[in-house]
Amino acid sequence: MAMTGVLRPGHAIVRVLDLEESVRFYTDVMGLKETGRDSSGRVYFKCHDERDHNSFIIRQADRAGIDCFAFKVLDKATLEAFDAKLRDHGIATERVPAGELLETGERVRFQIPTGHLIELYAEKTDVGNGLGYLNPAPWLPDTRGINPVRMDHCLIYGPEIDAAYQLFREVLGFSVVERALLEDGKSDLGLWLTCSPKAHDIALVRHNEPGKLHHVSFMLETWEQVLRA
Repeated sequence: MAMTGVLRPGHAIVRVLDLEESVRFYTDVMGLKETGRDSSGRVYFKCHDERDHNSFIIRQADRAGIDCFAFKVLDKATLEAFDAKLRDHGIATERVPAGELLETGERVRFQIPTGHLIELYAEKTDVGNGLGYLNPAPWLPDTRGINPVRMDHCLIYGPEIDAAYQLFREVLGFSVVERALLEDGKSDLGLWLTCSPKAHDIALVRHNEPGKLHHVSFMLETWEQVLRA
């Protein structure tokens, strides 16, 4: 598959009820690497084999959930092209300036029919995975917890998943890899979509309430990582 548009999931921004307890969980149990905190109270993490500065961001709020899910695109020209395509499709977009998220370039933010905010961006600071780029060691010596390889995908709940699928397919170039039908045998209950060679990068499930999060998923090399943790 030629990777020329939307490349892969880039980051998730998630609301939590207890920030410091969540930080402890994501570092000690999940084994993510904390990479920074900003003036708005957001805490940034990456997985051990990710080279970009962050992929998972949390902030404290009165109600848990997801602020947005983002995808990395090929380059700035691709970001501009997607912004124009979204507006031509009737989707309002917002430009979020570079630096609003730590070490992250300008983002294009928009709401999909399920009520979720999606972001596209082209640039994020490469901080490496700790192994170097020349003759890297086979593993990191200071890992802890489950220690996932990367942030992998999300599953979201909301209404109008048919319109959301149309947007992902016609504007962003995603394809459907799996679907679950309702009892009528025609209407989609759930859709699993990909923009890459992976099994899926985002999944949509039909639900009356908009903007709901089921999970953000992390890739493991083996289930034994959970057992070790």
